[in-house]
Amino acid sequence: MSNQLTDLLHIKHPVIMAPMFLVSNTKMVIEAMNAGIAGCIPALNYRTLEELRAAARELKAAKPEGGSFGFNLIVNKSNVKYKGQLEVLCEEGCDFIITSLGSPEETIKQAHKVGIKVFCDVVDLKFAKKVEGLNADAVIAVNNQAGGHRGGASPEDLIKELSSKCNIPVISAGGVGRKEDIDKMLSYGAVGVSVGSPFIASTEASVTEEYKQACVDYGADDIVVTERISGTPCTVINTPYVQKIGTKATWIENLLNKNRKLKKWVKMIRFSIGMKATEKAAKKATYKTVWVAGPSIEHTTEILPTKAIIARLVS
Repeated sequence: MSNQLTDLLHIKHPVIMAPMFLVSNTKMVIEAMNAGIAGCIPALNYRTLEELRAAARELKAAKPEGGSFGFNLIVNKSNVKYKGQLEVLCEEGCDFIITSLGSPEETIKQAHKVGIKVFCDVVDLKFAKKVEGLNADAVIAVNNQAGGHRGGASPEDLIKELSSKCNIPVISAGGVGRKEDIDKMLSYGAVGVSVGSPFIASTEASVTEEYKQACVDYGADDIVVTERISGTPCTVINTPYVQKIGTKATWIENLLNKNRKLKKWVKMIRFSIGMKATEKAAKKATYKTVWVAGPSIEHTTEILPTKAIIARLVS
């Protein structure tokens, strides 16, 4: 499965284990590297900069020849730790950074100074061309099958448009739960895929057994889009609690979002509240179950070690 992404990251298979808030950890990424794919962790999974620094050092020490690891940075104002996280990653080193939810300009400048590649989440051609102009190394094309914050276009439409009109590699995110899905994304023009939801139900994932089992018990038809977590459309499992609270923003949130002066503060507050609710559901059993996942859990039939999930995806 050698191609442009495998050459770019020095990996065996054109697959990145996607960064997942609260789910991803160093154990999973080490297993990913040993199995021939790349792994990525959200910097926000670490409460302090020293914990982030320790994770980077652990991954460097465990990195096999041909391995590749990275971190995800939220680069907008909702992440008050952003500048410190970027500084730590540039000091400690990693193979790549994936940027989300904001302008990656500063990240690209600082990361490239120390030889770190930067891939940028995009949902359309407009933003893909913008980050290409900022010298991003690749775009992560987030389609309407992605888990968490998703795009609006189908995998086929988004990949074909970006790959035909961009001069940097296109990595597809969303809709991959098995080998044939990877083949499909590559046939559209992607150089590789970013895969998240199938790894929630891994033995190494940092979430409750209830969350993992939910990814086994529920399927694609049970995924809904909610505005109640971060203020941005996000996919979650349609649990009874999600049904109870609804998936639309409240009238007061909609009203405040129309105010130019207050809008960014409303988003920051909603983001903070939503992340805390998600963390509670992921870390302990509770009736307030807000479990983030994508439709690719359709192909998750049991909780397995990370390396077994990778074997299913690439063989």
